[in-house]
Amino acid sequence: MSSGDHEEKPVTAVAYAGTDIPERSEWTVDDLKDLPKDFRYELVNGRLIVPSPTAMHQDIAHRVKSALEEHCPDGYVVSTDQSLAIDVKNEPRPDVVVMPAEHFDVSPVPVAGSLLVVEVISATQTVREMVDKARAYSSAKIGHYWIIDPLREQIELIEMILDDAGRGYDYGEATAGVFRTQQPFPVVLDLPALSKRHAAIRGRKSS
Repeated sequence: MSSGDHEEKPVTAVAYAGTDIPERSEWTVDDLKDLPKDFRYELVNGRLIVPSPTAMHQDIAHRVKSALEEHCPDGYVVSTDQSLAIDVKNEPRPDVVVMPAEHFDVSPVPVAGSLLVVEVISATQTVREMVDKARAYSSAKIGHYWIIDPLREQIELIEMILDDAGRGYDYGEATAGVFRTQQPFPVVLDLPALSKRHAAIRGRKSS
């Protein structure tokens, strides 16, 4: 993946629920203790990101979760919007993660043993953010990383698979059709049906 020329401004001072978020050009996990307890954030390569997902974004994440749960192996659970503890500069919040069941009641979740992360692209995300997330996930040895792009006319899934050296991801299948895989376990995602559903929702008229 190439970072291109896109740049993203880090979060500095932000008003949140009457509280000023401290001003920092670079964050570490130790700095997160200064945030309000209910503050929703991601830490990606030292940048604090404040996500604000749409209903469309959340709908995709929950339908992916349901598809994954059908054949999720024993000893694992599927979670959405879950913080992952990777290293001092990275605590991302993938839209979906397949993680060890032993961390069912832990947050942030220790990343070791996670099988798959899924990110649903939003209009506010930059190329740099997606590249940095791929680097963080590969450094944590997460074997499978799926990127779902709902911003196209037809929803597309890009499959990424950790290379044999464990240093980065190789591209697998990229499709807007029905996605079928056996890795990390059997999964079927009907992307055309999901695209049709979203087109129908957009076509609804308020009374």
